[in-house]
Amino acid sequence: MAAYLSRLHHISLHVSNVEKIANDLVSKFKFDLFATRLTDRSRQLAFRKGAAVFIVNERPNQSSVRLNEELLGITDRYSGDSRRVNVGKYNKDNSAKCLYDVSTYYPVDTVSNVCFEVEDVERSFRALRHLGCNFLVPPTTVQDEAGLVTYSVVKSIVGNVCHTLIDRTKYEGIFLPGFDVVEKDCSLEEEDTSCPITHFDHITYACPRKTTHQVMRWYEQLFGFQRFFIDSEEDVDEGFVVNQEGIGLRLTAMKYWKCSKAGVILPSVDKKEPDCKFVIAESLPEQGRNQVDTFLEQHRAPGIQHIGLYTKNIVSTAHTMAGAGVQFFSPPPAYYSEVGKQQEIEEAGHNPQMLAQHGILLDTDLHQDPLSQKASSENRRYLLQVFTKPIFAEDTFFLELIERRGATGFGEGNIRALWRSVQAYMESERRDSQGEGSPKTVHTAQY
Repeated sequence: MAAYLSRLHHISLHVSNVEKIANDLVSKFKFDLFATRLTDRSRQLAFRKGAAVFIVNERPNQSSVRLNEELLGITDRYSGDSRRVNVGKYNKDNSAKCLYDVSTYYPVDTVSNVCFEVEDVERSFRALRHLGCNFLVPPTTVQDEAGLVTYSVVKSIVGNVCHTLIDRTKYEGIFLPGFDVVEKDCSLEEEDTSCPITHFDHITYACPRKTTHQVMRWYEQLFGFQRFFIDSEEDVDEGFVVNQEGIGLRLTAMKYWKCSKAGVILPSVDKKEPDCKFVIAESLPEQGRNQVDTFLEQHRAPGIQHIGLYTKNIVSTAHTMAGAGVQFFSPPPAYYSEVGKQQEIEEAGHNPQMLAQHGILLDTDLHQDPLSQKASSENRRYLLQVFTKPIFAEDTFFLELIERRGATGFGEGNIRALWRSVQAYMESERRDSQGEGSPKTVHTAQY
């Protein structure tokens, strides 16, 4: 591999209405605003819940993009000189910069930057550039009184997705240079027991048909990602295929392994920072248009379709979020009355009616040890999950809540019901828009 990834640091959103998304993250999804960077021409707000960090960037309009690009110094022809920037509250030279990211114009709201910590930004840059990677920001050092951080931004092979590679080993501040930390220190607070989200569990890309293998190879060769099998019996080339009842999807998963100077090592069980898996979703031609096609159409390109938030208690988290206004996709009503499903839920120690209230699905790991299957409910391996409805105006990006009780996959028994719930919503939206003009604005105002 060319770049040694240590951990996922944050994920960036670029939105036109910063106030709305900021309000939703705080009031509905219970994230805490903990750092800000506000200038005359740039607004960046950082929100945290456990180890999950979102940076919300104000998306520039088309008329301002040229100015931003000039000040950012974005270039595909890197000259070879690293840059050093002193950031201060009144530093006018950097007032228009979107630090640790890029401010290129995009026509719709988007989640477009996944930031990884690396051991050596300069080394990663040289290795990736040698392999033909397109860097949007060359290695740049940013510093303040708490130390310095070096970063660069590389364009991925997936649509508008970029990856910021960042080294903050020489920084002793709470977040990053250039950001003013809000006085309230979230890290010292007691855990939110009503909404115990701890980290990003996975990131799902929506990609065009027949591009999965190309994406997989790119991440494997450049960042050392490894294949993660959603189902133990899935075909290596075909991935996990959902091809029934109008749902035609191919899902393929991968994960990055923590590395050391000696090479790749398996993640330890007691590691502080959990690994975040990546899933590639593409539609199958046999079943016609589905939610991946809807994403590609409305997002105008491949990109990040949803992010899984890991929670220690999905029932409490979903109940809290629903009370604050979050809307969830509901599986087909028959899901909870399917043969064996009620028993499966009860044997896992859950109430089917309680899960049905917010559309939470449960899937038992069928590939666990035989001894575990005979054991009590406390020893069963299973997971619970539910999708939120889109959080942007378009039917593009949404969030997932996931709770794992020993299960490491994605609930292969749930996948059909989960994605079918999204499909039913998309089809309902399409019928409404065709029959009543364009009611979308009214509908999404509820999110």
